Amino acid sequence: MSYYITDNCLDVLDQSCAEECPVDCIYVGDRRAYIDPVKCIDCGNCLQVCPVKAIGKTPALDDDSRTALNDNNEFFIEILPGRTEPLGSPRGSLITGEIGVDTARVGGL
Repeated sequence: MSYYITDNCLDVLDQSCAEECPVDCIYVGDRRAYIDPVKCIDCGNCLQVCPVKAIGKTPALDDDSRTALNDNNEFFIEILPGRTEPLGSPRGSLITGEIGVDTARVGGL
């Protein structure tokens, strides 16, 4: 199981989730944040501190949750606008800094 960030994060970007993440797996796009599913250790720290309840967990997905999960994963595997290759699973958001772009779906909202 892994956590993912939903559209409740759109244009909020509180980033308290990233501050609480012990493995530095939460990356900031332009309008929302994304959790690296490869690095997430399922600790739940992000879930506990999110002020807008934007963190979801993979079991029991409805259609909206499935869309958010897929979008979260695409952030790491698809080529984002303005980039030449997928982000992949970088060494940590403290190293990369803000990515500054979102998936095509979030960019179109």
